[in-house]
Amino acid sequence: MITVLLNEANFEYDIHSLVKAFYPREEVKVFADREKILKLEQECAPLFRLEVRYQKQEPGSIDLLVCLPAKAEADSARNSSVGDGFFPEMKQVTGTDFSDRKETKNRLKQTLYRMLSEYSGQILPWGTLTGIRPTKIPMSMLEQGKEEAEIKNYMADAYFASEQKISLSIEIAKRELELLSRIDCQGGCSLYVGIPFCPSICSYCSFSSFPIGIWKEQADAYLDALEQEIDFAASACSGNRLNTVYIGGGTPTTLSPRQMDRLLTKIKSAFHLSDILEYTVEAGRPDSITREKLKVLRDHGISRISINPQTMNQKTLDLIGRKHTPEQTVESFWLARELGFDNINMDLIVGLPGETVEDVRTTMEQIQEMLPDNLTVHSLALKRAARLKMFPEDYQGMQMTNSWEIIDLTARYAKKMEMEPYYLYRQKNMAGNFENVGYARPGKAGLYNILMMEEKQTIVACGAGSISKRVYPDGRIERSENVKDVSQYIERIGEMIERKKNLLCDC
Repeated sequence: MITVLLNEANFEYDIHSLVKAFYPREEVKVFADREKILKLEQECAPLFRLEVRYQKQEPGSIDLLVCLPAKAEADSARNSSVGDGFFPEMKQVTGTDFSDRKETKNRLKQTLYRMLSEYSGQILPWGTLTGIRPTKIPMSMLEQGKEEAEIKNYMADAYFASEQKISLSIEIAKRELELLSRIDCQGGCSLYVGIPFCPSICSYCSFSSFPIGIWKEQADAYLDALEQEIDFAASACSGNRLNTVYIGGGTPTTLSPRQMDRLLTKIKSAFHLSDILEYTVEAGRPDSITREKLKVLRDHGISRISINPQTMNQKTLDLIGRKHTPEQTVESFWLARELGFDNINMDLIVGLPGETVEDVRTTMEQIQEMLPDNLTVHSLALKRAARLKMFPEDYQGMQMTNSWEIIDLTARYAKKMEMEPYYLYRQKNMAGNFENVGYARPGKAGLYNILMMEEKQTIVACGAGSISKRVYPDGRIERSENVKDVSQYIERIGEMIERKKNLLCDC
């Protein structure tokens, strides 16, 4: 545990996120109450305490002080001058314009970053950037007509991002802008449909997923409720062209062929699909894929599917609770090719328990042999609801590491497969503080992924745990969430529809 004490309740989230980026496996507690923090530290001794103090000077100006304990080897010098090899206890930034909240936040994060970097010996590839969409910065600057050199200098100076990550974010922003220029974002919308069932729950997963073996008898009742929501979504969006459809989960192919046909038939009858640019079904787990299910998808005109191995190493698959083999992944891929699918994505996760660079290389070699059209490389992100987080004793002694070498390895293999990066996002608690990157062969980029991540278009989401986003012409975004629990979703479907009505209907 790491504790953070503030003398004023300001920027708690930003401070927490940056400390967590340096220490992803530590619990970080932020307080603006000394009594509370002392009580907590008596119950559980922290790794260290960080203090952030705002000292207001003349009107509109503030001094920022960031304080850390001396390193163990410097304990004796704690109250004396700090010599070579010792860590200074305090860094101070004076004269910050407190009236400019963004400037104050950035100066604070820069100060905190320098101190934590020196203290931990780490350099974060994204510097002080802790948000999930780092491409928003270069995209906004490109839209303003800024030159690439100016963008690079700004991201390096303001956020301490590495040259490699800056170049990657600019490259992706350019590609996204080119793809988005072909779409009438304001005149269109996209549809997400969530199927929350899975064959089993993977140990790293924190999504709203329910084992189909237990919930099989509820699947049709779930579809009954889902169809009601789809009908409302179609009526609410009747004035917009439907550009993309994405059926995700969970694992949509846990549905039977009959149930999948029922769902796709409902979407076809409810929406006008004549203008659709992309229709994706996340087939996902190879152990849920059959010839009959793929034929149903093909018959309904699905243009893009995902077959997700996550890793091609059997020992890791067993460890993380995925009940399939690498051979099943290969068989499912070639079966899909045989049936005519010419846009297949594959998801991988790097940073899985016990995996080394050579394990990742083994995975990439096998992926290269199949030559998918898209490749999405995720850095493992542990959330509170994941088994890996909830039961760490089951994975003691196993490293969950990511590195520049691994990230570079996956990028080089993507290049060998003639793929280019086209979208990027980050999550909290990622192994190595890296990112998720989507790669695609020419003409195969996932449009829904870009629209969803860059928040350029209204996305109507149906199903348990889904979140709809309405994007207004001025860029303002409003959201509406559905309940995550399947039983609650079925029982409260009227309420879910009412939430959507409040979001989407100007009445």
